[in-house]
Amino acid sequence: MPTYKIINHYGWIISLLIGLTACGSINEPQVHRQFTSSFEQIDDFKNFYIAPGEAYASFQELTTEKVYDGTYAHKAEIVKARATDNDGTTYLPHRAYPTIQLYKLNEGAFRTPCLISLYVYLDMELQQRPAGHINDWFSFVTLTPDASDQWARTVCVNLVYDHYVHLMHVPQQGKSIYIYQATSANDTNGERLFKNKQWNRLDVLIDFSATNGYAKVWLNKQLVSHATVEGGHGKLEQAHFGLYASAALDSGVIYNDKLRIVEVSNEQEATNLLNDTW
Repeated sequence: MPTYKIINHYGWIISLLIGLTACGSINEPQVHRQFTSSFEQIDDFKNFYIAPGEAYASFQELTTEKVYDGTYAHKAEIVKARATDNDGTTYLPHRAYPTIQLYKLNEGAFRTPCLISLYVYLDMELQQRPAGHINDWFSFVTLTPDASDQWARTVCVNLVYDHYVHLMHVPQQGKSIYIYQATSANDTNGERLFKNKQWNRLDVLIDFSATNGYAKVWLNKQLVSHATVEGGHGKLEQAHFGLYASAALDSGVIYNDKLRIVEVSNEQEATNLLNDTW
């Protein structure tokens, strides 16, 4: 049987599942490292970098207003616009989130593929801006294979005015090229639309392989985005979840709850976890 070691690290409960059985069935699922949180204590973030919301016309707190699991959820809110024209001449996004710096853990960064699962509740109106201006955007998830403060290579899970969740920075930084992307053209019944003002589950499979990297996103267990990913080295070093949004937005709230990051062996193992409630 596997042995279990539970570590309370910076207040997060991190389950490092180690010591695999040598005699089990070949069909028995492997046991991997995982990181889980329900955003229950603000002090849990003190040894990771926290983007200071007040510096980005935003704020964040733990709240009981909207909760999916436990007593608290993470709340982040936009206070005012940072650049009213949103013309792209300067980059002034709203930020209010804790980072999860996996490379700081005793066993270091997580090897990929990893499945990241999270519940999100968004109350925000995203607009299509006039020609020559940047459309409103919101980013639920940012993942990086970069352990530095530069976050030079990222893969994001974003939303714009069309309400379809999509990968960003794929296959290279700044690109948006997909193997599959849900749109109004291929989702005639609107089953894959993101719903404002209700809890939605996001599952993101990320493989930062140096040669065969890719990512997939499921919204409420339905595939919505799939793309290849270049520029990785096999590890997920850092991530953040919370408020990361375009400059022209002058209001809006995001709640995050029940986060899990887990190493998986392959995509089949990841999809088996889409029905998991952990």
